[in-house]
Amino acid sequence: MTKINDRIILGIDPGTLVMGYGLIHIKNNTLSLLALGVIKLDKYEEHADRLKKIFERLIGLIEEYHPDELAIEAPFFGKNVQSMLKLGRSQGVAIAAALSKNIPINEYSPKKIKMSITGNGNSSKEQVAAMLENLLKFKHADKYLDATDALGVAVCHYFQNKGLASTKKKAYSGWEAFLKDNPKRKA
Repeated sequence: MTKINDRIILGIDPGTLVMGYGLIHIKNNTLSLLALGVIKLDKYEEHADRLKKIFERLIGLIEEYHPDELAIEAPFFGKNVQSMLKLGRSQGVAIAAALSKNIPINEYSPKKIKMSITGNGNSSKEQVAAMLENLLKFKHADKYLDATDALGVAVCHYFQNKGLASTKKKAYSGWEAFLKDNPKRKA
C-alpha cells in the first residue's frame, strides 16, 4: 500500500538516446528534490545494450532510493514507426524494472504533465524546467532537459494524487461536477 504522507516518487522521461529521471520525496504534503539526472545511452550502438543499461540503472536507482511509485511519460504518436517502437521498448523496460520490485506504475501524457506543472499543456521544456526550479528551489545547470522532464512527471503524479487518500476531500466525476460544487471557479 502506498504511503500518502511520506512517499518517494520516481519520475521517468523515456528515451532511446537519453532517458531522464527525477526523484521527489513528499512528507506531509511538502515536496523536496532527492535526485535528478539522465542515463546517456548514445554510446551503445546496439538497441539491446541500451535496454539493458536502462534496466540496470533503474534497478540501481530503485535500490538506492526505494521509491513507492513510478510515474512515467506515456508514449506519444510520431510518424517514424521504428523510432516509436524503440521508444516503446525503452519505456517497457523502465516499467519492467519497477514491476520487478513491486512498484506501482502510473502513466501521464506529455500534455497532462505540462498542464499540471505550468497550467499550459503546450508549455516548452524550458518553461517546465523553470517552474520546477521555482517549486523545488533548485538550479538545474545540466544541458539535458530530459532530467527536468522526468522530474515533471513525478511532480505531476504528486499533483494528480495530492491528498486523495489522506484527506476527506470529495472526489469529482468530472469538471462539471466540480464546478457545480465550486461555482466561483471558472472554466
